[in-house]
Amino acid sequence: MPELIGGLGPNGKLLLIGLASDPIEVAPVELIRGGKTIEGWARVTPADSDDALGLCRTSRVRGMIETHPLEKAAEAYARMMSGKAEFPVVWTM
Repeated sequence: MPELIGGLGPNGKLLLIGLASDPIEVAPVELIRGGKTIEGWARVTPADSDDALGLCRTSRVRGMIETHPLEKAAEAYARMMSGKAEFPVVWTM
């Protein structure tokens, strides 16, 4: 994520929607120059998810997901429920 700070424009905001266990290392000067901010947001609604998917369909933005074959749905579900999944879990057929 530190690389994303450099890509923000003036007064840009990096909005963290998911949970990650890795620390984010950013030099304060990277935020101060240009008035950049990092903000966390945990109140994601189904409409927010639909909007994000729409953005992915109409732009070069790609979501980060974990894919698992349908045959291993129980294992993937257990991974998701344990908090070990780093990204949304998607089953493939």
